[in-house]
Amino acid sequence: MTEMEKQIIGIISSAGQSKSMAFEALKKVKTGEYDEARRLLDEARKIDIEAHSIQTKLIQAEMSDTEEKPVVGLLMVHAQDHYMTSQLARDLIEELITIFEAKEEK
Repeated sequence: MTEMEKQIIGIISSAGQSKSMAFEALKKVKTGEYDEARRLLDEARKIDIEAHSIQTKLIQAEMSDTEEKPVVGLLMVHAQDHYMTSQLARDLIEELITIFEAKEEK
């Protein structure tokens, strides 16, 4: 496995972990554990930052004048898909938690 493939796998791994934590946070809403849900979302956000950092390095490498440009293959597309859906899930779940919490406070 090349170094670039390892980095791409890192995006997939981080994104998957982030998305799992976001859905775990949503489950906490069912039992009214809003503080724990928000803590899990914060952790998911931190993990997303890891994926974003790897993505940024790959983008910078692509834009550089060196010959070591990333190959945009199916693995990279797969990684981007995972990263994008993890961010969407986290953002949507965060909004759902806010809505459920506000309804419960009434």
